[in-house]
Amino acid sequence: MAVSIAILDCDLLLHGRGHKTLDRFDLDSVSDDFLLTQFGFPREFILYLVELLREALSRRTQRSRAISPEVQVLAALGFYTSGSFQTSMGDTIGISQASMSRCVSNVTRALVEKAPDFITFDRDDPSRERSSQEFRRVAGFPGVLGVLDCVQVTIKAPNNEDSSYVNKKGFHSVGCQLVCDARGLLLGAETCWPGGLKDADVLERSRLRQQLQGVQDGWLLGDRRYPLKKWVMTPVDCPESPAEFRYNLAHAATHEIVDRTFRAIQTRFRCLDGAKGYLQYSPERSSSILLACCVLHNASLQSGLDAWTLERTDPPEQPDGVAQGPEERDSEAEELRKQLILRDFS
Repeated sequence: MAVSIAILDCDLLLHGRGHKTLDRFDLDSVSDDFLLTQFGFPREFILYLVELLREALSRRTQRSRAISPEVQVLAALGFYTSGSFQTSMGDTIGISQASMSRCVSNVTRALVEKAPDFITFDRDDPSRERSSQEFRRVAGFPGVLGVLDCVQVTIKAPNNEDSSYVNKKGFHSVGCQLVCDARGLLLGAETCWPGGLKDADVLERSRLRQQLQGVQDGWLLGDRRYPLKKWVMTPVDCPESPAEFRYNLAHAATHEIVDRTFRAIQTRFRCLDGAKGYLQYSPERSSSILLACCVLHNASLQSGLDAWTLERTDPPEQPDGVAQGPEERDSEAEELRKQLILRDFS
């Protein structure tokens, strides 16, 4: 009886039976330039990543014909950095498009599990002091613990037509609240928010607020989309004195770090760049892919790679301010900002 070739495993056709682990791609057989061009990272970092995730990826592939951790990592990096499951990428490492998808799912889950190890605000006092000094060297702004922003990553419309994912520009997205230090290292990345939520609402509901609202010895810098708080310093809406202008200039120069960081992440991980198309997944899976890319960003930075090597040069969008009624204003925060301006920018 003839068997339809459509039901056969493409990998089986390519590689046959009898292999416990299919090592379809030999890292040692290709040049450093090839790896950097095809997968976005140098050999040393790829090998580090394979060892970091080997146990998790081996647990998920206990089948008679499992795909090796090396090939799974390459498949995922190929997708993250190109945003595509194109047949050419699968051909490069010797797996089918379906296997590419499974590999990306496995590696994404493994990276998300590692997120608490790589993205954390809970650092010791000496680390926070060094970070504050690094921020101050940027533009003279004192006491900065991190720079805060909420960014949007385009996704396909959810199957249930949930309007909460439609952002102010009219397209579907997931929101990601980011905090980074002066080097571009992410201190926080909450990637699960519907794109229709305002930045201030995301902050109000976030874990970050619970962590920092009682902080007494520093603040985050947020743009005009955030309300002024004792732990979130925002620009002066209508500066009048030279000191207020200097404060706003220092604030803008320092806050730009988080914009630069996300532009660099989008450029390295083109699956997140809306100009290249949108993530073809549910909001939940899209959020996981976004968090996985954030983990890779921090892991690569901690391994010695430059956070902004691939930074785009397009200017950040200028945000609209938050309209606050008199009853919503934080008088203690306003007094704190006033004293900060008088002390450090007069």
